[in-house]
Amino acid sequence: MKKFQPQPGFVVQAFRFALDPNASQEAALRSHCGAARAAYNWAVGWVTASWWQRRAEATYGIPEQHLTQWRPWSLPSLRKAFNAAKYADPRFASWWEENSKEAYSTGLANASAAFANYAKSKNGRRRGQRMGVPRFKSKRKARLACRFTTGTIRVETDGRHVTLPRLGTVRTHEPTGKLLTRVQAGTARILSATVRHERGRWFVSLQAEVKRELERVTRPEVVVGIDLGVKSLAVMADSTGEIRTVPNPGHYDGALKQLRRASRTVSRRQGPDRRTGRKPSKRWEKANTVRNRVHHRVANLRADALHKLTATVAAEYGTVVVEDLNVAGMLKNRRLARRIADAGFGEIRRQLHYKTRQRHATRLVVADRWYPSSKICSGCGTVKAKLPLHVRTYQCDACHLVIDRDDNAARNLAALAAAVVTGTGVAGDQDTPDRVSKPRGADRKTRTTRLRRKAEAGRAGGATLPHQQQEETRDRTQAEPLTLW
Repeated sequence: MKKFQPQPGFVVQAFRFALDPNASQEAALRSHCGAARAAYNWAVGWVTASWWQRRAEATYGIPEQHLTQWRPWSLPSLRKAFNAAKYADPRFASWWEENSKEAYSTGLANASAAFANYAKSKNGRRRGQRMGVPRFKSKRKARLACRFTTGTIRVETDGRHVTLPRLGTVRTHEPTGKLLTRVQAGTARILSATVRHERGRWFVSLQAEVKRELERVTRPEVVVGIDLGVKSLAVMADSTGEIRTVPNPGHYDGALKQLRRASRTVSRRQGPDRRTGRKPSKRWEKANTVRNRVHHRVANLRADALHKLTATVAAEYGTVVVEDLNVAGMLKNRRLARRIADAGFGEIRRQLHYKTRQRHATRLVVADRWYPSSKICSGCGTVKAKLPLHVRTYQCDACHLVIDRDDNAARNLAALAAAVVTGTGVAGDQDTPDRVSKPRGADRKTRTTRLRRKAEAGRAGGATLPHQQQEETRDRTQAEPLTLW
């Protein structure tokens, strides 16, 4: 399917508003989302039925050319098959007319995308984690969502209501003026709407084609390096020599006492049990709602803080340098996983990516994952072989510079922007001269110097002598140290 391309000077932007539906409207919303889930499960069963049939026929020795034909999973094919089956299928015949056709189209489109991702992943044409065969969605666990692409989709002129197909006019919890003014001025056109139930309430996301002018940054010639951490959320050092520290709000830690109290209350109630089929009690549902409300508030506070931070950085500097952190690997540290997840390192990079390029047309440089920003001396360029995490002050043995560890890393990231000449935005792809040989562990943030296991002559097991190990891991000096200015 051809991807939608906005007009020149326009971008596709989503405007998200919380809804306040009445009882009948909420029932209709749940019915549409349930219809989308039912259509998805039907598509998964319809496609995989031919797979199992072919496998069974193959066991009887039937030749390949006489096996049951593969059923296609393209969206037009699924729509055609579903429209022919919904009249006679007892799972849909009695109630499918109660919902909009867009609800069923949502489930079929999701199933088509799931099968396409599985096929690309199996053939090696899809990046990231390997995708498995699409499975049925559980009624208890499935996320409630439905997308509308046709029909009446508009923002009412009073600024407090939206109109959706088959659902009618629904009141919004917050004003819709930020989208209404653009629509009335002719600088925005609504393309689709997606309703979703998350964090305890209903939301509508209106996807619109918006005319957006590039905003000039405050200091276009200044480069800033951002070092993310747990103690301080971000340490920013720019090319003028200024260093600013953004403290970590710690929203989750602040609500931990309240969350523990709510969790104890939930544990003392009669909750659901899938093994015995026991249903939760009313008191458990009320206590669980209170606990979820704490989680939702923490998530909202975190999102608000990250948006304010990234918007401020993107609107001020012409070049922003961030690290390519292995967040998934960092979360395996059981002592820091909670605080790392609360900081939202991946979300900061994602927001900076689109805010710098789409809103301000500035430059975002991503440092290589193995770039030793903390081990390099920002004064002379000497690289330490080892720098444990508990050492918070960087002390250079060559130039005797004493500086905070995070401040030193931020200065090195800011200086790295001058070394990127390829334009790819990745600091690891640079046409720089060959560097001097590095001692083991000097070019890795998480790798330490290990004993050699390969046996050599004159030494059992190939163990490295203490004086040889010290000679191997001594500090080195870069051929061309990076500078801030």
